[in-house]
Amino acid sequence: MSSERDVDVVVIGAGQAGLSAAYHLARLGFPPRRGFVVLDADAAPGGAWQHRWSSLTVATTHRVHELPGLPFEPASDDLPAAEAVPAYFAEYERRFALPVERPVRVTAVRRDGEGRFRVESDRGTWRAGGLVNATGTWTRPFVPHYPGQETFRGRQLHTVGYRGAAEFAGRSVVVVGGGASAVQLLGELATVARTTWVTRRPPVWREGPFGEEQGRAAVARVAEAVRAGRMPGSVVGATGLVVTPWVRRALDAGVLTRLPVFDRITPDGVAWDDGRSVPADVILWATGFRAAVGHLAPLRLRTRDGVVPVDGTTAVEEPRLQLVGYGPSASTIGANRAGRTAAVVLRRLLDDDAGAATPLPRSA
Repeated sequence: MSSERDVDVVVIGAGQAGLSAAYHLARLGFPPRRGFVVLDADAAPGGAWQHRWSSLTVATTHRVHELPGLPFEPASDDLPAAEAVPAYFAEYERRFALPVERPVRVTAVRRDGEGRFRVESDRGTWRAGGLVNATGTWTRPFVPHYPGQETFRGRQLHTVGYRGAAEFAGRSVVVVGGGASAVQLLGELATVARTTWVTRRPPVWREGPFGEEQGRAAVARVAEAVRAGRMPGSVVGATGLVVTPWVRRALDAGVLTRLPVFDRITPDGVAWDDGRSVPADVILWATGFRAAVGHLAPLRLRTRDGVVPVDGTTAVEEPRLQLVGYGPSASTIGANRAGRTAAVVLRRLLDDDAGAATPLPRSA
């Protein structure tokens, strides 16, 4: 195999967003492998789902939206999401004969001087007229810095390193973060450990359905921030925390009583400037992620905040670069829609570049 291959489109990442984009690229007439290829850093299908902790079941996820063209029908909602979703993704790749190559770790994307992208990886180079970046966030966990952090004598870990509550039995655990993951992990840890929950802002609990109008408003706020090159909040964070039956039980039991975030970390715990302190054996950072876009740095598109400004899925300063599962599409349903949008945009742009006038297939 040649170390440099030419295709119309390279998709980087085979999670929800990347697979959706690949499906629509195929539907729009790009032939697999010759017309487009999907490069995935993992050794097996499943995207970030395959790395989640085993106690996260299909029933307790924020929600898994099915990919276009294939229902998600796990045998049981009690199955670990780390098993059910990767199995679904694997079947999806097989069913639609998607040209996924793995493991391929993309190291840099550059312009090649001929109006194309040069995608460099640990398994060779691809040249492409269009690029879909679907690398998600899982590989870039975010841990904020607080004074005294380096003096802490206990264990610190991010949610990416969490495997289950059993290893924390009898320990004092401070959980930092206000998202759905923090809430779920508190529910698990409180059964075996002494827990303290701290967040920067008071949690917003949502009981009942989240309407379409509210959803659009939440996505619009994130979209405006990314378009302007600012660091966005998450779409999921903007929707509030859903009060499920088990969350209601945890609230009633006092497990989800929240404190404002501490001012510093001590060798034996955390402390506030008003004199309060909490001893801790473990600090669990459920503090989210940043977009994994470091390989795009040679394109010089990022702002000082590290954000690539996008309008919808299109990089503002480089239209043939589409970012999916990014900013306003950083949710499973948003990733599905973004995959289709990215494929349609690239079909139009590449046809225009070639002087083609072939209409888009109706199936798109």
